[in-house]
Amino acid sequence: MPMNLSVCIDAVLESVPLETALQTVADCGYSAFEFWKWWEKDLDHLLELRDLHQLQIAACCTRFVSLVDPACREEYLQGLAESVAVAQRLNCPTLISQVGDACPTLSREAQHASLVAGLREAASILQNSGVVLGIEPLNETVDHQGYYLVRSDEAFAIIDEVDSPNVQVTFDLYHQQISEGDLTTTLRQHIDKIAHFHAAGCPGRRELDDGELSYPWLFEAIRKTGYAGYIGLEYWPERSAEAGLRTVRHWLPTAG
Repeated sequence: MPMNLSVCIDAVLESVPLETALQTVADCGYSAFEFWKWWEKDLDHLLELRDLHQLQIAACCTRFVSLVDPACREEYLQGLAESVAVAQRLNCPTLISQVGDACPTLSREAQHASLVAGLREAASILQNSGVVLGIEPLNETVDHQGYYLVRSDEAFAIIDEVDSPNVQVTFDLYHQQISEGDLTTTLRQHIDKIAHFHAAGCPGRRELDDGELSYPWLFEAIRKTGYAGYIGLEYWPERSAEAGLRTVRHWLPTAG
């Protein structure tokens, strides 16, 4: 499968009924969508609409439970097992995972160790499932104050320690531009550990043609790596959602 685009309906089309959102995704020339909380969706209805519009589900999230706090690990793993079963039902290749806020009572080293240990157990659940888990670094400067995993270098180091093809990184270009910059070099060096991308204009998390990032350049850089997954459009539009989606769609002519 070539690199493709996915529309995060919970962001780009957050105030729109599901029926209208998926119609919009299809009408704007996309063949994939994603969302966050599967447990808040009517999955039967979602599947009906997915098939009606001949769409794919690119990604959804696992439950938001801390991985840096060892006391929460069993709850996280239970939620992951449930999420894997749902992803298989939806034919969804990627589960996106946040890792939780930093624990003030634990050292940075202890939290890192908890992340690695929890993900090694997660890898056993994911093995042979056809589903990849992508842990997501988020910026703490603007959007997620107190979040543990901010920089991609720590995320990739964690993936190396876990050493499972089913545990990778969700690389959000917006978040990492704020946290560290140098996006092209980083993604080229670590593309084999990236399960999924997210994209939004920076600053502001608006349309992709609004801000300091050149997304046509970034899309081409990603394509040249041979990446064959999805780039999820996860932003909050200031103008017509349809207009922004159609603009981006033309930057990637091979996308469906």
